[in-house]
Amino acid sequence: MALHFVDDAAADAQPGDELELTGAEAHHAAAVRRVRPGEAVTVGDGRGVWLEGEVIAAEPKRVRVRVDARRVEERAAPRLALVQALAKGDRDELAVQAATELGVDEVVPWQAARSVSRWEGPKARKGRDRWVAIVREAAKQAHRAWVPEVAEIATTGQLAQRDGLILVLDPWTDTALSRVDIAGVEELTLVVGPEGGIAPDELERLEAAGARRVRLGDTVLRTSTAGPAALAVLNARLGRW
Repeated sequence: MALHFVDDAAADAQPGDELELTGAEAHHAAAVRRVRPGEAVTVGDGRGVWLEGEVIAAEPKRVRVRVDARRVEERAAPRLALVQALAKGDRDELAVQAATELGVDEVVPWQAARSVSRWEGPKARKGRDRWVAIVREAAKQAHRAWVPEVAEIATTGQLAQRDGLILVLDPWTDTALSRVDIAGVEELTLVVGPEGGIAPDELERLEAAGARRVRLGDTVLRTSTAGPAALAVLNARLGRW
């Protein structure tokens, strides 16, 4: 069953209640998926609420659903964040999409020194809105009860102030991600640099704030691949897979 998202008010629905899908969600359900009365659907609010119900009416701009079951899914722990450096083309977007499917809880766009792409002025808002849309659609595809947050674009100084354990992916270090002690960590942040790598002064600043450099293996991964690959390793280590 495809997943559809609703606003907070609709997410309060209980078994036996009716709720409406409107706007883009109604269009996707009625015009794209062509749902019909009697069909089962899944509805969520992106913050843990999970509703299962049956379509009772389907129009192009309005789909009505009778709720049959409701549950609330707790957010997984520890909290996982991906700091993704801006990259040219769609490489950063590919990383964000895959990271969402792999269970990341927050995505942070990073204006790294060597980022070819620059989010400046109105472009910063447009870029973040684009990432928000990518995350939302990827969460629906993956049937996630929680939609990851997309932070405002960050500087290196702001990254250095983040709480929890910060792991900077660096293919030239000796420490393997698979061997880093993550026991008891409440928040874990992965930092992925741009195509040209992370500048030495940025590495120094992050390490001075307590960040640790880690590698994934003997090969050098693209910026679009490194973050999702690291999340896969963490999913296995945390027992999520």
